[in-house]
Amino acid sequence: MDYLKHAKGTSVQMNPSEVAQARILEISDLLPKFLGACSSQMTQVATLLTDVFRSGNKVLICGNGGSAADSQHFAAELVSAFSKDLKRKALPAIALTVDTSILTAFSNDFGFEGVFARQVEAYGQAGDALIVLTTSGSSKNCLKAVEVARAQNLKTVAFTRTSGDIAAKVDVAIEVPSINTQHIQECHMIGYHIISELIETALFESGRN
Repeated sequence: MDYLKHAKGTSVQMNPSEVAQARILEISDLLPKFLGACSSQMTQVATLLTDVFRSGNKVLICGNGGSAADSQHFAAELVSAFSKDLKRKALPAIALTVDTSILTAFSNDFGFEGVFARQVEAYGQAGDALIVLTTSGSSKNCLKAVEVARAQNLKTVAFTRTSGDIAAKVDVAIEVPSINTQHIQECHMIGYHIISELIETALFESGRN
């Protein structure tokens, strides 16, 4: 089976091995740019979330599709542990993407755009943090969640792409310098892994084996 690579309005046929090479080279080229554009913001997010946890507050996380899976992944790193050699207490993080009864009830009755905002309204308290992951930067349910979070005095963080609409609406935005969804998601995972490690180091380094 041939695959197509689109560049400047043209299509070039590639075989599967060429596709694999192209995608790996693309992310290899993106990573230094991601480091340059986002390393400071990742440190800021780690500090912000560390302060949230130190204050006895919690983190809410949401996103759609692959970003929903990333929301759950990030929450798992915080609740369970990122580093297996570190003895630590659980950190309170909730993915707003997992309760199918809430998701389907609200979406069926009121529409999908408010499905995360409603949960922020229910669970969010002043001093908590909301993290939204949106590769487009314009997911309406993420934007509405941020609006409610800010109204309830939550800290707000976005994992998104360069020039995403949501970046200007949050306290800190990690803006991957790409428009390729798969590579944006790959960088998001690297980002929240780094942030998880920084949080653990700041809060629990003395418990490392």
